[in-house]
Amino acid sequence: MLIRNAGDLTENDVTPEPIYRRRREFMTGIAATGILAACSAPTEAAAAPLKAAPWPYSTPEPKTSFKDITSYNNFYEFGVDKDDPARNAGGLKTRPWTVKVDGHCAKPGTYNLEDVLKGHALQERIYRLRCVEGWSMVIPWIGIPLADILKRYQPTAKAKFVAFETLNRPSEMPGQRRAVLEWPYREGLRLDEAMHPLTLMAVGLYGQTLLNQNGAPMRLVVPWKYGFKSIKSIVRISFTETQPRTAWQVSAPQEYGFYSNVNPTVDHPRWSQATERRIGEFKRRKTLMFNGYNSVASLYRGMDLKKFY
Repeated sequence: MLIRNAGDLTENDVTPEPIYRRRREFMTGIAATGILAACSAPTEAAAAPLKAAPWPYSTPEPKTSFKDITSYNNFYEFGVDKDDPARNAGGLKTRPWTVKVDGHCAKPGTYNLEDVLKGHALQERIYRLRCVEGWSMVIPWIGIPLADILKRYQPTAKAKFVAFETLNRPSEMPGQRRAVLEWPYREGLRLDEAMHPLTLMAVGLYGQTLLNQNGAPMRLVVPWKYGFKSIKSIVRISFTETQPRTAWQVSAPQEYGFYSNVNPTVDHPRWSQATERRIGEFKRRKTLMFNGYNSVASLYRGMDLKKFY
């Protein structure tokens, strides 16, 4: 597997020192065990405060507002309109929460969320999010490098991919009562993509635990790929030898490929990907290759990224 150093990131991904120092004044690093009580909020839809160490390679771009991030969402389990998740996700129960780990690893099992997160240090990472529909955001995530979590389960030499699965609970997720997609929602990454330092397992944003509409209690964040790759409300992690089936690949393979890298030269069949509109802005901007995270380019050296879209 190929693991790139954070130092390979471009200058565009580095937070200017004055911004870093201002954030550090009120953000102090703590172990991830500190989020456990906070995640057990009195009401399932409520957020609780989180603290995390600022990550020095965060983008310095202005953050999208908390209101927009939590009210304009794609989460089809709660409906297909952008405001459906915020309106419909309040009834989701996120405690207790377990995660099944299986496949080609030395330590499979069903783990409580507390055990998955235990002992890991939280980081605040401000990442660009680019959605395939043409809109984008800048989100201050709080999470744990996915590699740190996966290493705990000791993937074997046969593990070439990592598959993820979302909770399937139609009684609390009304969108699952309609056959919009094949439920449960599934996603996957190549193992080297999953182990890349940029890949994050998020448990919060804007200094709070994740709200249900944003993927509570934990979700994937893969900043160089389109947003639908960042699967929410994860209940299963599987180490596989072959490329896993993913929700949108099954639903519309002519429109959504497995890799789903942000690539302005590969258009969606129904619209261009050359530009994007940042939520809160009116003027469109040029889409950046890999969403601007050029340190991942070496993962795809020699690949035809129009064929492997």
